[in-house]
Amino acid sequence: MEFGDVVRRRRMVRGYLDTPVPADALQRIVDAAVKTPSAGFAQGQSLVVVTDQGQRKRIAESAAEPGYTDRGFEPWLSVAPVHFVITVSEQAYIDRYRENDKLGPEMDILPWDVPYWWVDGGATMMAILLAAVAEGLAAGFLGAHSFKDLRSIVGIPDSESVLGVVTVGYAAHSVQEDRSSHRRRRARSEVVHWDRW
Repeated sequence: MEFGDVVRRRRMVRGYLDTPVPADALQRIVDAAVKTPSAGFAQGQSLVVVTDQGQRKRIAESAAEPGYTDRGFEPWLSVAPVHFVITVSEQAYIDRYRENDKLGPEMDILPWDVPYWWVDGGATMMAILLAAVAEGLAAGFLGAHSFKDLRSIVGIPDSESVLGVVTVGYAAHSVQEDRSSHRRRRARSEVVHWDRW
C-alpha cells in the first residue's frame, strides 16, 4: 500500500472482529514501533504486546468496558486481538543527556520546556497506527488516564510512565460507520500557516 493511502485510511477504530492478527503482520508492526525516533537516541520507549485473551479482558475491565457497553456501545478493548501498551522512561533521557556527547555528567536537570519522552512515545504510537493500516488492519488508542490498574496487570515497573494502549485488529465495520464520522477535519487554512501564524 502506498504511504499516502495509509495516511488517508488511518482512523481511530473502536470496533473489532475477534480474529487473530497473523504473526508475521504483528511482527512487522512491532518492527515499525521500535524504529521510531527519540531525542538524543535515548530510546526511552518500550512496549508490552498483549495477545492473551485473559489479559485483554483484564485490561478492558481496568478501563471500565462494562460501563461502556452498558451505554449501548459494542465491546472494544476485550475484543481487539492485540493491545500495544506504550511506556516511556524519563530516566532514559536524563541518563542519555548526562553522557559526554550531550550535556555531560554535570547536568542535573534537562533544560527543556518539552518532555520529549512523551513526544517520542507519540511517535511510537503513530508508527503502530500507520503500520497496522499498512497491514490491512485497524487501530485505535486509549490514553493511560482511562485505566485503573494497567500498570499492575501487565507488570510495568515504576521507572516507566504509561502513555496508553493501541488496539489492533480487523475492523468490525466500515470506518465510515464510526460514531465520530460526523465530525469533519478543520479546514487546512485553519491549521496550516506558511512563514507566519
